[in-house]
Amino acid sequence: MNRLAHCLAAALLLAAPALADAKPRREPPLKPLGTRPALVAFANELAAAEGWNAAALRRQLAAARHLPKVRQLILPASAPSAKNWGAYRDRFVEPARIEAGLAFWRQHEDALARAQARWGVPAEVVVGIVGVETYYGRITGGFKVLDALATLAFDFPAAHPRAAERQAFFRAELAEFLRLTREQGLAPEDVRGSYAGALGWPQFMPGSWRKYAVDFDGDGHINLMASPVDAIGSVAHYLAAFGWQAGQPTHYDITLPEDPAARARLLAPDIKPSFSAAELQAAGATLPEAARSHAGPLAVIELQNGGQATTPLLGTQNFWVVTRYNWSAYYALGVIELGQAVARARTAAQAAPQQAAQ
Repeated sequence: MNRLAHCLAAALLLAAPALADAKPRREPPLKPLGTRPALVAFANELAAAEGWNAAALRRQLAAARHLPKVRQLILPASAPSAKNWGAYRDRFVEPARIEAGLAFWRQHEDALARAQARWGVPAEVVVGIVGVETYYGRITGGFKVLDALATLAFDFPAAHPRAAERQAFFRAELAEFLRLTREQGLAPEDVRGSYAGALGWPQFMPGSWRKYAVDFDGDGHINLMASPVDAIGSVAHYLAAFGWQAGQPTHYDITLPEDPAARARLLAPDIKPSFSAAELQAAGATLPEAARSHAGPLAVIELQNGGQATTPLLGTQNFWVVTRYNWSAYYALGVIELGQAVARARTAAQAAPQQAAQ
């Protein structure tokens, strides 16, 4: 042991009793938002519009706690890492989540079949969304939604590149949350969800819950927090409302044109379907036969792989619909591939007894 290492070791030994006695660092207590002017005006306007007690609403919102963690999480990364589809896929399309999806499908087979028959959304797509969103109800968020939404509504970080737009969004969602809790008979202070205020098994924002959630288990009550069957029906209804086309594929393969200008022009609209199959071929893209006969518009998408070769694909109207849940091609393809993996596992599990009997 050299002299420096010996000194460091001795110092650590001397410090050991103090370290052992040290108490865990306590986080400072969370502070209430208080009666700031914007909050008071919001409470007065909402109470007047809904016929609520304005003083009670002001007190309720003023008591909501400011959450510094939420303000941190809502900001884009200061030094964003390179996008990597392979790494993103591996987070969700992995054995444990596939097994959980298979158990979810087995348990709710009837509800998934009913949702597919009613809205045309394949069971595997619904299974993929619930799996990516909450790991089949295992991870639904531990933030108090009233605190989170109030923080983002009245103390949104100015450093965000779209601060004004996002703050207005969360202020509207706070109003929807307050309406929702009254409709559902929930205590706003007790409801927990994501740091952005998403709720329950399908992680619906409050506005989406009020607009798209359905009572699919027939108990006369919509409960996305505790009813996976309501979640199944609500996810299918949501996708159908955004234009899901029954029987249409979500995407096709594509070989992009070699000409850089042509590639750039086709990639510019990103996830928005914008080109016919004929236009893509005229621009030098190579399409499989199924894509060549596709009747609707297509989106040319290129997923990055952390500096390696990219993954190009053609998104259909249905791929676009999945991105209405989360505006990301990576998210949409992750949902689709998780659902496909669970469907394959289900097919294999159903075939196993027959093969064993032969």
